[in-house]
Amino acid sequence: MPVTDISATPLLPVPDLRLVAVTWEQTQRWLTTVGLRILLTLVLAVVAVWFLRRLINRVVATMTSKSARRLAESGRAGKVLATATGMAGERQRQRVETVGSLLRSIVTFVVVTLATLTIMALLGIPLGPLLASAGVAGVALGFGAQSLVKDFLAGIFMIMEDQYGVGDVVDTGEAIGTVEEVTLRITRLRDASGVTWYVRNGEIIRIGNRSQGYSTAIVDMPVSYAENVDRVVGIIRDVADGLGQSPEWSDRLVEPPQVLGVESIVGMTMTIRTVAQCAPGEHFAVQRELRERMKTALDAAGVKAPPVGQLGGPVGGPP
Repeated sequence: MPVTDISATPLLPVPDLRLVAVTWEQTQRWLTTVGLRILLTLVLAVVAVWFLRRLINRVVATMTSKSARRLAESGRAGKVLATATGMAGERQRQRVETVGSLLRSIVTFVVVTLATLTIMALLGIPLGPLLASAGVAGVALGFGAQSLVKDFLAGIFMIMEDQYGVGDVVDTGEAIGTVEEVTLRITRLRDASGVTWYVRNGEIIRIGNRSQGYSTAIVDMPVSYAENVDRVVGIIRDVADGLGQSPEWSDRLVEPPQVLGVESIVGMTMTIRTVAQCAPGEHFAVQRELRERMKTALDAAGVKAPPVGQLGGPVGGPP
């Protein structure tokens, strides 16, 4: 193995440190020009973030409070819906915090990015190669994370548009259940069997909210064809008015129940229909209560039920 002669290797010239030494005059000049601009950029960035975050908080709070106040001032229906949909409660607070937090994060990211690029330009760092590399990385990330970006954007619009919230019963197409959690990426549901479903926001094509606005209770009461229509409708109307005036049920009803009249006549059966606009999710309880009260009132008045068929049976009314 040949031996290398170290003494024959040429030595690199050592730079004269006196030539690269920074003088106090140069430091002062740098501080009064570039340094002052950097400091001004940082101050402006901090002030911009503070001002924009404060503005976002005020705008979001004002808009949501106005919508809640407008709904609450629309009479009994507005008050019932405001309470049921959470416009004046926990759901409204969570929505405001979520939207405000999202907007604040976006504003902070944009301002910090612009301030960083400005400072790098003041320091003489070439931004062309950096921006080109960032562009290539962004394209690659966009292709690799298309589903993630799709879920994120869908989650933003779902939250901002208040399509549904925690506690709502929704139909996502894939599952039907009660919403337990809403994030920017997924929605967690629990169906009637207790199964937990995790649905990606970007995969939700259509959604039906069974708890938004109001629900409708429909009660069809069959009676004998031989009964007098005005008499039966009057009895059922008294029952409906009594339910609407009941303090126990007034908070569940958007409007008092309305008796529409004869819905159908089939054979010896005459059906009287009653409808009631209820708070979201309360229509099942209202339907059960109306049926019980109608049954009691019709039996007390001796109204006959329709015949049950060839096998015979009771024709209505207590003996």
